[in-house]
Amino acid sequence: MDNMTDSLLETYLFETNSLLEQLDELLINAEKAGEFTSDDVNEIFRSMHTIKGSSAMLEFQPLMEVAHHIEDLFFFIRENGTSSLTEEQKSELFNLMFKSTDRLRADVEKVENNEPLSMNIDSFVNEINSFLNELRAEDSDGKPENAAESAQTGSSDEALQNLPDMDAPYIIHVFFEEDCGMENLRSFMLITALKDAGLEFSFIPEDVETNSDTSEIIAEQGFFLAFSAEKEAESAVKILNTTSNIRSYEVIERPCSSQKEEVSVKDQKAPSEENTSAPSPAAKQPSAAGHAKQSLISVNLSKLDQLMAIVGEIVITESMVTASPELQNVKLDSFLKSARQLRKLTDDLQDIAMSLRMVSVSGVFQKMNRIVRDMKKTLNKDVRLTIVGEDTEVDKTIVDSIGDPIMHIVRNAMDHGIEEDVQDRIDAGKPAQGEIKLSARHTGSEVIITVEDDGQGMDSDAILAKAARNGILVKPEEEYSRKEILSLLMLPGFSTNQEVTEFSGRGVGLDVVKKNVEAIGGTVTITSEKGQGSCTTLKIPLTLAIVDGMEISIGKNVFTIPIANIRQSFKAEQSDIILDAAGHEMIKCMDEFFPIVRIHNLFNMAEGYSNIEDGILIWVEASDKSYCMFVDQLLGEQQVVVKPLPSYLNNFNIKHSGISGCTILGDGNISIILDVASVYTAAQEMF
Repeated sequence: MDNMTDSLLETYLFETNSLLEQLDELLINAEKAGEFTSDDVNEIFRSMHTIKGSSAMLEFQPLMEVAHHIEDLFFFIRENGTSSLTEEQKSELFNLMFKSTDRLRADVEKVENNEPLSMNIDSFVNEINSFLNELRAEDSDGKPENAAESAQTGSSDEALQNLPDMDAPYIIHVFFEEDCGMENLRSFMLITALKDAGLEFSFIPEDVETNSDTSEIIAEQGFFLAFSAEKEAESAVKILNTTSNIRSYEVIERPCSSQKEEVSVKDQKAPSEENTSAPSPAAKQPSAAGHAKQSLISVNLSKLDQLMAIVGEIVITESMVTASPELQNVKLDSFLKSARQLRKLTDDLQDIAMSLRMVSVSGVFQKMNRIVRDMKKTLNKDVRLTIVGEDTEVDKTIVDSIGDPIMHIVRNAMDHGIEEDVQDRIDAGKPAQGEIKLSARHTGSEVIITVEDDGQGMDSDAILAKAARNGILVKPEEEYSRKEILSLLMLPGFSTNQEVTEFSGRGVGLDVVKKNVEAIGGTVTITSEKGQGSCTTLKIPLTLAIVDGMEISIGKNVFTIPIANIRQSFKAEQSDIILDAAGHEMIKCMDEFFPIVRIHNLFNMAEGYSNIEDGILIWVEASDKSYCMFVDQLLGEQQVVVKPLPSYLNNFNIKHSGISGCTILGDGNISIILDVASVYTAAQEMF
């Protein structure tokens, strides 16, 4: 049962989180429109009904209670409409719903983290009930007051007359307890128990294990088990009598499936007349739903991780076979033809495996609607959020990692960027309503995410002055460029806010953004003009598993540099090199001077060229760091499988030495993957 419980919990968390995300988006759009449509009301009612039932099944009482009372509220609204609600009541309803989804999400997070749920929900439930009672007091139609009343109509006779065609003389019609939730999974567990007893039977709906939509059908029409022999039906009854959460069942005997009117009830666990609802038109043909084609399935991320690991090993092994030194200078036409086909197939396999992990950034982007909505009310600022390119796809691991950074940037734009006084915007020739634009787009092996605002921009003088007061400047103030000044905002503990607010002023924000983005191999840059708004740009890789790299050599050693970090490579003369005040080498490129890092010196290697004219310079860039690497030669581009370093190497602080991982080359040798940002930091510390 432990495995079954884990499976149920995993399904519950996935389903509930998905429903809450959908609800947030629905609420945002409905609030913008100023009205709940009938579809919105039905969607909220169904979602809360599902959350209530599944939470009750897993005994998450607080979640069940909150969902139950919201369901009652929206049953009333569904029956009576929203046209009679005042603007104040509509506003209160929206606020109540946002608070409810927040409360449910907080409890789901506790379940995910195996933390105890707070049972203190009385005040929150009373708030929901008070609003519902207020609406009821104004309504005089005398309609049913809760969902249960409406559901308890009809008779079992009607259900029996609409039995599906099942070619069996004995049919057991099973009803689960009302609002127990996850009826499809309960049906599957019952099927498993009957099969374990060696019984042969058929059932409708047929796809209860894979199709969660059958829950609603089973809840309304019941679950059908068909047996060809009376003895097997009797054995099934014994199992049903020991199965929990079954409200009632009926054993129906009939001569054949074409004579539905000649049925008789042979046995039943409990009276069903009061509880069995008449089947709805949508539920009269469960067998049709059973044959619906499923286009989507849920897959555990760990399985995709394993798949990517295996594909990576296949790619490496294929390279080792085709690039084997033993085959060099040997002409084997049939082998070469097969090798080319193998390379094509491994490339296709690699692309497909990577695509399985690719998800759109829409989920992260849509959550920002809620951030902007809440801050608008708190800060009393009129701001709209514009989203562009939300269908852009990146690796699932990366999507999970960029949520917090984007949230920090959007909050900064709302708090710092958009002007406090609307008149200031009007005087500056801007619309009264501010705008934050969140966009994403692909550029080769990267995704560019930008957060722009049309606010007051950043005051570089104020930033520089604050940095000077904090003692974080490393050179005279007059030597800082505007780009370098804006980069100071991403240092730990830096904040220009004079007051600590709910959203900023604690010195936590952009430094977290930089740290989290760099942890996934990305970069962050800030541009801004005073009075003209600001733009924060994230450049992040599509995936962490496989990257496009440039192989370089120093002596007999081969290193790999991510292509995304390379701006240009060029030869240089000794006369092109100048020394700064500290005696460090620099070179002019694109009208700017960049420091030179000699990789063989950084890693204290005996091999490697010393004469600048013998080797080659590679201009690289990462975050706010831009410099030139001096190496022996470029070997060419190669798509490489990133292998993490052994954990014990962390004891030697190796990740801060300029090394991010390694890859295996076609000849079986290991190539160190250089971290462009930490190479520069390590070189600075060495100097």
